[in-house]
Amino acid sequence: MTYDTQTNREWWAQRWVDVLESFGWIRRLERARNYAREGNVLEIRFNQSKVQALVQGTAPEPYRVSLSLDPFDAEQWQYVIESLSERAIFSAKLLAGEMPQNIEEVFTANGLSLFPLTKFDIHSKCSCPDQANPCKHIGAVYYLLGDRFSEDPFVLFQLRGRTKNQIIAELRQLRSSQTDEDAVDLPEALALPQTDLKHFWDYDEQLEPSLVVITPPPSSETVIDLLGAMPLKSESSSTASQAAQLTLEHLQSIYAQVSQQAVMTAMTTGNLEG
Repeated sequence: MTYDTQTNREWWAQRWVDVLESFGWIRRLERARNYAREGNVLEIRFNQSKVQALVQGTAPEPYRVSLSLDPFDAEQWQYVIESLSERAIFSAKLLAGEMPQNIEEVFTANGLSLFPLTKFDIHSKCSCPDQANPCKHIGAVYYLLGDRFSEDPFVLFQLRGRTKNQIIAELRQLRSSQTDEDAVDLPEALALPQTDLKHFWDYDEQLEPSLVVITPPPSSETVIDLLGAMPLKSESSSTASQAAQLTLEHLQSIYAQVSQQAVMTAMTTGNLEG
């Protein structure tokens, strides 16, 4: 396993790395990052909310690394999931496998933190003789976990005590019950009538002539003006700018002609009907 050094990783994976580096472990983590890049982490697996890994060091046998965060208890998770279910965008993103941008607010509002607040929130040990913690083997696992988080944000929740299946099941159940509660049976008098969509816009009655006023648009702006500059590609910026301007002017003239013709047609039709 090698560490992904890309800078455009998912925000929650980068947040994990930033939090670790904020604990004053910069020098230790520099060597750990190299270990991760060189593929010294042979295996990472999860045993419920704990991480267990094998990291190849200088010894013939790989060192054993274990890592965990303090898991939230059942009551704390209940508060979090209820809060998530109340915000539709959070539920939708999580059910789609994405991490909502402001999800930390949900945990903070319930007196919790999704990411470690201090270095004491992370419990780790390694079978190597190095007394420092984190050693380079533990640090390498930290970085590889960031890549796991990027691939599957629910891994971060698992470290706090809830698996992906548990969270999705509870969210769906809560969202379903909320939808049922919000549904209201309308009285028969207020029930919506059956609508024939084919004739929805038909109107057979004679319009009052004084209420129908046909005028040109109040502004010469068209949808082309509102959209702004056209992103045309070219070998040079000056050529692209010139091509964009000519295209814009041509489309503006077409829109002006169409608008004028539409007004004339409407006025002619109105006179014939009158």
